[in-house]
Amino acid sequence: MSWAETHARKAVLDAVLRRARRDPTAPLVFDDIPDARRLFGTADGVLLALQQRWTTTLAARLDQAIETDSDPHEARARLAAEQPTLRAVLDAGATRSSALRDTQRGERRMVVSSTNSAANRPTAGRC
Repeated sequence: MSWAETHARKAVLDAVLRRARRDPTAPLVFDDIPDARRLFGTADGVLLALQQRWTTTLAARLDQAIETDSDPHEARARLAAEQPTLRAVLDAGATRSSALRDTQRGERRMVVSSTNSAANRPTAGRC
């Protein structure tokens, strides 16, 4: 993927989220966003790309939670509070998209795995 295509994909996703602020639970409407169909094909393609955006940020937050001995579930909750439109679009989209539901199962496993990692992390002075 070229930088131009990467930036075009980001622009489409940003436009989708701007529209979704009005009603994040509504089905995605993106046909009139330039290049949306070409870049993503279907609503599932857009939802999966939005999920990837969420997952990338969440992974960084979970890593940080492990390093600072914070609760990974709280890290996820803080991210949801910081990005309420994205989280609402993904939650609503999961009711309509089996592909998104499958991907979100992986997200839940990632949070649980981070919780387990944090619980098993040695503390300073422990052998």
